[in-house]
Amino acid sequence: MTTTLTPTTGGKRRGAMARAESRQAFGFVSPALAGLALFTIVPVVLSVVMSFFDWPTYGDKKFIGLDNYIKLFTSSPDFLPALRNSAVFTLLYVPISVALSLGLALLLHARIKGRGALRILFFIPVVTPMVANVLVWKMLLQPQGLFNGLSVSWFGVELPNFLADPNWAMIMVVVMSVWQGLGYNMLIFSAALEQLPDSVMEAARMDGSGGLRMIWNITLPMISPSIFFATVMTMITSLQVFVQPQLLTGGGPGNSTQPLVQFIYNQGFKFQDMGLAAAAAWILFAIIIVITGLQFGAQKKWVHYEH
Repeated sequence: MTTTLTPTTGGKRRGAMARAESRQAFGFVSPALAGLALFTIVPVVLSVVMSFFDWPTYGDKKFIGLDNYIKLFTSSPDFLPALRNSAVFTLLYVPISVALSLGLALLLHARIKGRGALRILFFIPVVTPMVANVLVWKMLLQPQGLFNGLSVSWFGVELPNFLADPNWAMIMVVVMSVWQGLGYNMLIFSAALEQLPDSVMEAARMDGSGGLRMIWNITLPMISPSIFFATVMTMITSLQVFVQPQLLTGGGPGNSTQPLVQFIYNQGFKFQDMGLAAAAAWILFAIIIVITGLQFGAQKKWVHYEH
């Protein structure tokens, strides 16, 4: 005797199997969801709440509304200089880093001997711990360091104390940061260049394009999505710079190299004012969102996607 499944019975069975599979899937992803909630969502929500409170690390918390935000712009002596330092660092670091990385990728795209080894060499600082890189640079830039020693022995000229001079300290932070991140964008641009169709490049050569003209009219427009991605990511990381000035200059001399993230760190963990630190963090978040939104709006004018 055979049992015939009606459409209703088959539908119920498929529904039960789908629910069982959903429960199994949820069981697999639940540890990741728990981690996301515990270490990302809850801290983010808590930071929003903290920004409206007088929130010392120890002691009573008091709701003060927008006073933390008002204080940052009116009576906090270090906030606006930190905001300016972040802007200066970003304006210097982003174009220099992107331009040098792009130029290096174009240079290594040529069929030169050992280009694979050169790419690895330039990428090493990216995978080396940043703390180690910063400490090495700090030793090199000290008055008794290698750079000053070579300058005195070779040319008889004593270099300025780069890390203690307000005119040089930010420049050195930018130089070290460019060296640290040069290989990352270079790898992105190299991958984009490797994907260029040979037929298009050959046709351009047959039409008489070559050298800088081909790079400007053919190569750069075709890899513009990669340039856009690298620019956006570099801008975001530059506004979040912390380790380089923290270890290289300590934010000094004075507060000439203290960026916004270091200001947030100092307010929260040095001066124990978590509410003010949270407010500054959300201002930084708003700045990043606005600038990124402007970049996405402007991409329509210069980024060319294949359809």
